[in-house]
Amino acid sequence: MQKSEVQKLIESLKEGTVKVTFKKINTGEIRIMESTLNPKTLKDNGITTEVEKVSPESDHIAVWCIDKNAWRSFRVNTVTEWSVV
Repeated sequence: MQKSEVQKLIESLKEGTVKVTFKKINTGEIRIMESTLNPKTLKDNGITTEVEKVSPESDHIAVWCIDKNAWRSFRVNTVTEWSVV
């Protein structure tokens, strides 16, 4: 993904829930993950962190995984698609 697309993804994650499809590095398995960086959702889960620091320059993005109720991350170059839920 180009930097501008990564920036759009990050902005969408901060606004709400995003379904991200990516290829897992270890297994090659395709993973579809509903995730967020929305401050209100994070706060509702007892998390206080500064999501403003997420950079489109990074090759990894750490997100709150909705179905696991835990932090997960993915490599930007493994994302095959994403959409706002």
